Amino acid sequence: MTKTLNIIGGGLAGSEAAWQAAELGVKVKLYEMRPTRKTDAHNTQGLAELVCSNSFRSDDSETNAVGVLHAEMRDAGSLIMQCGDLHKVPAGTALAVDRDAFSDEVTKRLEAHPNIEIIREEVTGLPPTSWGQTIIATGPLTSPDLAKEIAQATGEDELSFFDAIAPIVHFDSIDFDKAWFQSRYDKVGPGGNGKDYINCPLDEDQYNQFIDSLLEGDKTVFKQWENVPYFDGCLPIEVMAERGRETLRHGPMKPMGLTNSHKPDEKPYAVVQLRQDNALGTLYNIVGFQTKLKYGAQAEIFKAIPGLENAEFARLGGIHRNTYLNSPKVLDERLALKGKPHIRFAGQITGCEGYVESASIGFLAARFAVAELEGKELELPPISSAMGALLHHITTGHVAYDETGESNEKSKRSFQPMNVNFGLLPPVDKSLLKKPEGMKRWRGKDKTIAKKKIMSARALQDFNQWLSDTSFLEAAE
Repeated sequence: MTKTLNIIGGGLAGSEAAWQAAELGVKVKLYEMRPTRKTDAHNTQGLAELVCSNSFRSDDSETNAVGVLHAEMRDAGSLIMQCGDLHKVPAGTALAVDRDAFSDEVTKRLEAHPNIEIIREEVTGLPPTSWGQTIIATGPLTSPDLAKEIAQATGEDELSFFDAIAPIVHFDSIDFDKAWFQSRYDKVGPGGNGKDYINCPLDEDQYNQFIDSLLEGDKTVFKQWENVPYFDGCLPIEVMAERGRETLRHGPMKPMGLTNSHKPDEKPYAVVQLRQDNALGTLYNIVGFQTKLKYGAQAEIFKAIPGLENAEFARLGGIHRNTYLNSPKVLDERLALKGKPHIRFAGQITGCEGYVESASIGFLAARFAVAELEGKELELPPISSAMGALLHHITTGHVAYDETGESNEKSKRSFQPMNVNFGLLPPVDKSLLKKPEGMKRWRGKDKTIAKKKIMSARALQDFNQWLSDTSFLEAAE
C-alpha cells in the first residue's frame, strides 16, 4: 500500500511538514488555495511566503530560546532553515532573509521533490476519514468555509478569530521586595491556596502617571482587513483608560480584597495582578492587560509598575486577527484532533507564534503522522528541548482559568498563542549554577546568562538524542 499524507496549507508549517514527510519516503499531497483563492495578506502564490517581517529573530543558540529552536531545526534537516540560511541578509545576530528569494527557494525545492504533489485548490471542509492521515496548517488566515467546519467540529468556543493577548513575565524577574502573593480576599479556588496571584501596588500618583502613559503611548493602527472586534471582557487597557481615569481602578487594577504584606497599614490605590500561566510556574501573565500599544511603549510603561522594574517579558501584549484553536482542549499530545485522530493541526492555528515556531510544529506533525502511517507511535520530544517545550505548552502545559479567574479543568478559554522562550523549559538544577572562578557573588545578568547557557546545552543534547531514534520508521508487523 502506498503511504500518502495530505497537507492543507502551503505556509511555513505546511511546507516544512511536506518536506519532512517526503524525505522520510511518504507520498505527500500539498494543497494550497493560492492563486485560486487569494488572501488579504499574501501578495504572491509562492509557498512559505513571509507576510510580515523578514526576520526569523535571534540566531544565538547559547542564550536565546529562538536561537536554540533554530539549532534544533537545523539538526533535524529543516527545509525552512536551509532556505533561510541560503538567502540570509545582514541583520546582526538575527537571521533575516530576502523574503522573495526565500519563498522562491522553498517553492522550487518542494515542486522538484519526487514524493510531493502540489495541488492548487481550496479545501473547503474537514477531510473525511477516507483521506487518511491529514495535516491542517492553514495559519491565521484560514479560509472562512474551512474555519466554519473546524469550529463545528471542535465547538464554537474553541476556535478564536482574534488574539486579545496580555503580556507574560518571567517569574524570576519580579521584585518581591515590592510584590507579594495573595488571592483577592484570600479566596481559595480549585487547586489554589489563597495566594495564587502576584500583586504589584500603586499609590495614587503612580496610578495617575500610569494612566497618562497609557493614553499618550504609541499604539498600533490596525489594518482594515483585520476587522478586529472589541468585547467588553477583553478591551485593550488603553481603551478602558479612555473611558475614564478610574475605569481601570474599578476593573483589572481594583485594590479591593488585597493587603500589601510589605506595608499592611497602607491601602494600595490600585493593584496590578499577575497570574500563573504555565504548569511549571515560570511564567505569569498580567491580568487584564491586553493592549494595542506598540512593543517599545509597552516595555517602558509596564516597567514603571512597582515590582516590574526589571521585568523580562516572555511575550508582550497585543490584539490582532488570528485564527487559532484552544489546542490544550481539542488536540492530543501528538497534535491530533480529539474524536478525529486522522486529522492533525500544525503551525499558527495550533497557538504558536513566530515563523520558526510554526515550522517546528509542522516538523513534529509530519513525524507523528508518518509514525502513524507506519503503525507506530513516536515518542514525544523532551520538554527540556525548545521544540518539546513549545509542543508541551500548546497541548498540555497551559494553566486554564474559568470566568472567575480560578484554575478549573472545565474552564473557558484562557489559552493564548506563544513564542518559544526559556520560561517554557524546566528550570535548571541550581547545583549546576557555579560562579566563575574568582567571582564572590553573581553580578548583574551573569547568573541569568549562565542559566540560559545551561538550558540551551541541555536542550540541544536532549533533542538530538530524541532525534536519533528512528525506530518509528520501521513498519509494524
